[in-house]
Order: sequence, then structure tokens, then C-alpha cells
Amino acid sequence: MKLKPFQLELYFAKYEFTCPHMLCASDCESLSIEELLVLSGTSPQTFLQSRLGYTDSQGDPALREMIAADVPGVTAEEVVFLSAPEEGIYIALNALLSTGDHVIVLSPIYESLLNLAEQITGNVSLWPFHMKDGRWTLDEDELYALATPKTKCLILNFPHNPTGFLPDPAQFSRILEWAASRGIRVFSDEMYRGLELNGRNRLPSAVELNDQALVLSGLSKTYGLPGLRAGWLIVKDAALRAEILNWKLYTSICAAKPGEVLTLAALQCKEVLAQRNRELITRNIAGAAPFFKRWDSLFTWIPPQAGSVALVETKQPSAQAFCEQLAQAGFLLLPSSYMNFGDQHVRFGFGRQAFLTNLQALDDYLKAHY
Repeated sequence: MKLKPFQLELYFAKYEFTCPHMLCASDCESLSIEELLVLSGTSPQTFLQSRLGYTDSQGDPALREMIAADVPGVTAEEVVFLSAPEEGIYIALNALLSTGDHVIVLSPIYESLLNLAEQITGNVSLWPFHMKDGRWTLDEDELYALATPKTKCLILNFPHNPTGFLPDPAQFSRILEWAASRGIRVFSDEMYRGLELNGRNRLPSAVELNDQALVLSGLSKTYGLPGLRAGWLIVKDAALRAEILNWKLYTSICAAKPGEVLTLAALQCKEVLAQRNRELITRNIAGAAPFFKRWDSLFTWIPPQAGSVALVETKQPSAQAFCEQLAQAGFLLLPSSYMNFGDQHVRFGFGRQAFLTNLQALDDYLKAHY
């Protein structure tokens, strides 16, 4: 099997660790292992004395119990702990899909969710976001019209990366109910769940509304721990879960023990981590508002409803060329061309502590060159 180049990650590999001014990070502010252990009340000896043998392929039972407890109606047996969230995308889509199946994919979306669905099935339709009356919207009738007798899966991501869109509970429920009525599996990427902004309510997990749904979650985004690589799938269907676990045996076999120990620690203080990041994102969005007002000749932005990112329209001829120019000057933004969404938008990320400092540096650069 020959996969398409992962353009988004290749772009980050080129610039992420060399550009001094990161402005499009998808994650939130991280912390050290020591800080995490202290915050969670976990003894350093618990981590240091962990035995480095093989772990349960499905994940430590105590860890899966903690994950399950966060989603009503889910049991530990229905959780598959992963070596990385990306592993979950790979093994779940390979277990679920076959050549010729039809898949509907929300657009824009994280590149591997689209590319793997295309690679496996050769039959993908995009359900695109639209900008209307100064906000992002989704046309449900457009979704329903995309379905065919071969439609096997609908791939969603709420809170949404990169637009920051959050459907209202009624809309989310309608979509899940429609998929269930058509026998369409929903793959729900919920990596940003918990980063609802300005008092917005958290949506139920998709698996609460549709027991045939698959849910992907983890610690990278909401909790600011991407270096831990901790993720999990929730799969109620026992037969499908067995298929997914078999695929896992061909990828990682099992998770690393240090990661499991640190994930347990993170889950013990997850609300503290999420609240800290919600407050940071809120401050950064407020601080960015004057910038976007000042540069309305370059950008049209819609503040995110949830999550740590926003998709911002640029009035340059090519967002990709604009981002390449900025990268050469030390400023990293992500063009929408790497999200399969044209060439007129860029992603900003508001989850890092240094965001406003980096934005001020960009402001100074733009004053000198535009």
C-alpha cells in the first residue's frame, strides 16, 4: 500500500522547530513530567519504579476504567488505549472500511482522516463548511444528499479543527440520528472536547447518542500533553473492537508503560489542565482581536466557539505563498491548502503561552512590509 505524502506534517517538519514565532499550534500549553506528577498528586516513585515489561494490548484496566468513567454508558471493556491518537485513526479505519465503501468526510479535516479513507475505499465525498453571515455553518441537507447505498462511514470532528466550530446539541443529535437510521458508522474525532469557550456547553460524546459510533480522544489538545502521545478509541461494537485490536497487534502491540503511568496521572487532574487551557485560549483570543481589527485589509477572522484554533481568511492571492513568505521571516502559520480547503485561509492557534508575544512580532513585521 502506497500512501499519499502527509503534506501537513511534512510542512510542520520543515518549519515547526526552526521558526521562532509559532502562531498556528493545534495543541495547548504543555508542562513537564515533574509538574504533571505534582499537579496530580502522583509520587515520582510511582513513575520511576514502574516495571518496563509488556502491557495489556487493550490498555491497563485501571486506566480504561478512568477513561470510561468520563462518558456515560461506556465500560472499560469498550475502551482501546493507543500508543498515539494517530494509531487510532489508522487501525480503526482499516478495520472498518473496504475497497468500494463510500465515506463522507467533514471538510476541512485533519489530513490523515481524509487520506486514509480515500486510500482504503477510493470513494470519498466531502461535506464542506461554508462562511455565512460572519460565521461558519454546515448545511445538513447537503450532508444528507451525499449519502449513497454504499455509504459506510461519516467522519466528523467537533469541536472542529481548524474552524473552531461547535454545532448546537440539536444539530449534533440530528446528524447522529440520521447516520444511525441509514446504518452509517460515525467516526467522531473528539480530541478538542473540553475546550468549549465563553460558557458554551459541552456536547455529549457521539457514542452517547449512537452506540454504533467510534470515538477518538486523547491528551494532546485539550490537556496540552502531545508529547505523551496518549490516545484512545471508544468502540461499543464487540466484533468491530476485536478487528481493531487485531490491527493494533500489527502496529504497536501495546502502549508503553511510562505513558500509561503518566496518562493515569493526567486523568487525575484533567479538569485542572482543561480549565487552565480554556483560560489561556480565552485571553489569547481577546488579545488577538485588536490585531485582526487593525489588519482587516489582510485577514477576515471568525473567533472560535471551541477548541484552540481558528481558520482565518486571508486576502492575499495565495495563502500558501503568504505562509511560505512568513515562514522565511520566522513566523509559522498553516495554509488551508494543507487541509484540502482551497488556498485562501490560514490557521491560527491560540493555545500557547507565547502566542501574544509572537503575534506582536508578526504585527511589527507586517507594519514593516505591508
